Amino acid sequence: MRSGRGKPSQVSLRRATSSAYYALFHRLARSCADLLVGGEGAEKSKHAWRQTYRALNHGTAFSACKQKTILAKFPKGIEDFGHAFVAMQERRHAADYDPQARFTKSEVLADIAWVEQSISDFEGESIKDRLAFCAFVLFQKRQNPN
Repeated sequence: MRSGRGKPSQVSLRRATSSAYYALFHRLARSCADLLVGGEGAEKSKHAWRQTYRALNHGTAFSACKQKTILAKFPKGIEDFGHAFVAMQERRHAADYDPQARFTKSEVLADIAWVEQSISDFEGESIKDRLAFCAFVLFQKRQNPN
């Protein structure tokens, strides 16, 4: 979406909305891989890093982030990231699959700013907490058989 004057097309607004969600998704996928396998400069298996990156599932992460009582146990930057993840995935679905959905330039610009702030706040939290969040969104919780 261009930042100049004028009214952008719905196609451009839809694409920008979808891209904003994917910025969150890919930031989370990278965090999962970096924290679980090793980040930039670490001695790591490239195959294991890629497998961990690709293990993040949209639906599983969405369901985890919708669990408000558990999400509230994380620091604010991670909790807010989870809320943004849910809201932006819903907006992306509207943008990508609802032909009657309409978006305004100001809404989309606000969403982009929100995503940027959410990523920044997420990155500002401790490695320990981000690692716990990565485990939370990557792995489904198994029920205790007892």
